[in-house]
Amino acid sequence: MNVRSAAEPSLPGRSIHPAPDTYYGWWIVLAAFLNLFFVVGIIFYGFPVFYPYFVDSLGFTRAQLTQGFLLGFIFAGLPFGILAGALIDRLGARSVILAGVGLVALSLVLMSRMSRFWQFELLCIVEVIGYVFAGPLANQVLIARWFERRRGQAMGYAYLGLGLGGVVAPVLINYLARNFGWRHALELIAFAILLVLVPTGLWITRSTPADRGIDSKYFGEASRSKNGVDSAGADSLAVPQAVRTAPFWLILLGSALAIGAIGAVIQHFILFLRDCGYSATVASRYMSILLMASLGGRVIVGHIADHFRKSYTMAIFYFLIGVSMFLLAYPQSTTAVLAFALVFGFSMGADYMLIPLVVSENFGTASLGKILALIIMGYSVGQWAGPWLVGKLFDIQHSYDLAWKLIAVLAVIGAGAIYAIPLSVRSRRPVL
Repeated sequence: MNVRSAAEPSLPGRSIHPAPDTYYGWWIVLAAFLNLFFVVGIIFYGFPVFYPYFVDSLGFTRAQLTQGFLLGFIFAGLPFGILAGALIDRLGARSVILAGVGLVALSLVLMSRMSRFWQFELLCIVEVIGYVFAGPLANQVLIARWFERRRGQAMGYAYLGLGLGGVVAPVLINYLARNFGWRHALELIAFAILLVLVPTGLWITRSTPADRGIDSKYFGEASRSKNGVDSAGADSLAVPQAVRTAPFWLILLGSALAIGAIGAVIQHFILFLRDCGYSATVASRYMSILLMASLGGRVIVGHIADHFRKSYTMAIFYFLIGVSMFLLAYPQSTTAVLAFALVFGFSMGADYMLIPLVVSENFGTASLGKILALIIMGYSVGQWAGPWLVGKLFDIQHSYDLAWKLIAVLAVIGAGAIYAIPLSVRSRRPVL
């Protein structure tokens, strides 16, 4: 029954008082939606709009445009990802998210004053640390701690923020940069992030149901839980056990390859269409179609994942990501470009959000923060290595043909890795 526990205590710091029959977890979904909208949607999908300004004003090459974030994830992503996972499991996601929000905003303000490539690289590292703290990792754990039965649905709604941010970001940033200059645009985005996400973190976000005095089993989200960890925690695997299993490495490999393909397309799609003769307006329109298609994918994939085996669902959508990229061999056909935008965009609905579902399905949630930290840092390197590789191949060949084919094959291999995940490894002995 959807009835709230009558014994719920009155805890200090409560700022939201939903109706008695409303599960507070849906407010957590809203908070995660906003975090992902700004920290991932606006930054990741909107940042390519700044690239032409960086090239014209600062003289960056196409490989350098994505090199800063790649180096950030290589040198700072893994250690700070492990730190973030440990802090989330110890202190809760709320404090980690707030720290990350501050770092993201700080890096954008300082980027508005940069004049050298080394400054860009350094600030990319700061932004990567903020992304690690306030991005997918913390919000995935946050949702997983509040939802069990409807985890896929909740994750899908939260990740609409990422997709919607991607739809809004190109138009918004282009407008700000054109009317106020790219430096002021960076400052305005930083102030907007602080204005929205700091109050959200302070007044809405709570790391677990216990922080609100709620027993989630009364809402059908856990069969037994008193501390915000779902019933799967009883047979969860610890980090040392998880990393010694084949599923951990299959998830890491598959997600890194597929998300690398997504990163490559997001960072280079507009540049690719411009090189093929499309105007900036038309190229941006196709990007908007791709990102709008992802919105439907995120909701539908979440519902599918609640009713079917999550790793198979993930493998199917990763396969579609790879196969659809072969359509980029026919850029002069508007039908092929449109079909690519629709299929690839819809399949992007499975990009980040299915990963925590597959991880919790295999390893439980007791050490979810630490395990996800390792996997997210791994696929984040792929997320930026893909764009860097495509840019490097373009600089050498002055064509995207080989780059797209290579990335497509790697994405299909990633789908195969996810498909090969055994049914469950919980309570099994490690294989290594």
